[in-house]
Amino acid sequence: QVQLVESGGRSVRAGGSLRLSCASSGRIFSKYAMGWFRQAPGKERAFVAAISWSGGSTYYADSVKGRFTISRDNAKNTVYLQMNSLKPEDTAVYYCAGSGTAWGVLGLVPKEYDYWGQGTQVTVSS
Repeated sequence: QVQLVESGGRSVRAGGSLRLSCASSGRIFSKYAMGWFRQAPGKERAFVAAISWSGGSTYYADSVKGRFTISRDNAKNTVYLQMNSLKPEDTAVYYCAGSGTAWGVLGLVPKEYDYWGQGTQVTVSS
């Protein structure tokens, strides 16, 4: 079965950087778009970034544009989220998501993804 395992979350001071990783197994990774979402306490899960199956197209939420970068290494079956200039409002559990449609388009909402990781906590202190 498909598994997504995130890593890299931790506590960091405002202005700092983190890189999250999501390792995929159980299917041909390079066929599927991938995304990152986040969920803060008391809030709904929100879109952060998405990347096409080839890596040639990316899309970002306005709140992270210019600070976060999504990338993928299809040889390593891994998608990354580089987060720079972190702010306290970036504090959340970050989830990796995988599309269930081969060669599909980027998904911007949770229902467009079929597979989810367990989440990794990012805490940004001021």
